[in-house]
Amino acid sequence: MTHAGRFAIYLTHPEVNIDPTSPVPDWCLSPSGAERVASLAAKLRQTPVQVISSAERKALETAWPLAARFGTPITVRPGMHENDRAATGYLPGPEFEATADAFFVNPHQSIRGWERAIDAQSRIADEVRRAVNSHLDDQIIFCGHGGVGTLLYCDLAGKPIDRTLDQSGGGNWFAFDPDNWTALSHWAPMETLSF
Repeated sequence: MTHAGRFAIYLTHPEVNIDPTSPVPDWCLSPSGAERVASLAAKLRQTPVQVISSAERKALETAWPLAARFGTPITVRPGMHENDRAATGYLPGPEFEATADAFFVNPHQSIRGWERAIDAQSRIADEVRRAVNSHLDDQIIFCGHGGVGTLLYCDLAGKPIDRTLDQSGGGNWFAFDPDNWTALSHWAPMETLSF
């Protein structure tokens, strides 16, 4: 991508190994997800870019190859975690989708004990703002999650919380201007990211 001045990228982890027997934050990337990250890292320029990640394993597994490519350390910010769904744990596909729909439609309500969307949005926006303020001269890639990533995008775009602004599948990115706090692009597959 090209943009005059400082920019930041928010990148979601790609496909994961779904394991109903383990906590969702401990899930790892699937072989296809890991291959997508490796391919992305290999094609990006070896330039100093700060990599900031959620503490969840799938986000870290997205961040590690990128940081290795850039030769920079990873900064882990636990407050970047996905919306808290511990109250239900793993939900099978259709049930998860219905619950996620309700999460976005009713941002001021806790759906089945989940963290409220409005609270998750405030948390991710505050965490990202603190991170960019700690790296004032740096280009940054944030490695995170789809739910809170969409909430962050809504905030940056000045739009109400709405799942129609969600990514399609995993392993997508958007760019934003951290100084003016505005979205510079919408979601696109990680294969299209270049700089």
